[in-house]
Amino acid sequence: QVQLVESGGGLVQAGGSLRLSCVVSGRTFSSSDMGWFRQAPGMERGIVAAVSWTGIRTYYADSVKGRFTISRDNAKNTVYLQINGLRPEDAAVYCCAARKSGSSGWPQSSYDYWGQGTQVTVSS
Repeated sequence: QVQLVESGGGLVQAGGSLRLSCVVSGRTFSSSDMGWFRQAPGMERGIVAAVSWTGIRTYYADSVKGRFTISRDNAKNTVYLQINGLRPEDAAVYCCAARKSGSSGWPQSSYDYWGQGTQVTVSS
């Protein structure tokens, strides 16, 4: 059984930082592309960042470029999302997701496994 468990969310002041973590079990993490997605109340879930299984290819949504950094540690079966310069509009539930490597692009539909999410709240 594949499990993705996120952690690291919380309440942070605008301008602050957080590091989210997602630990994957039950799947060969090192051959999986990983993504971070977020969903705010009343909004559709959207991709924030993604990283290929090698760690070489990355993708960032325009709204987070320069502030968010995705990384992975294959030895720990963990993918991270470093969030700096938090803004009120970054508040959402952040989920990680996994897919088999080799897909082109980063569409949500290409991800097979999802975590439950971790809440990020930003105070202004």
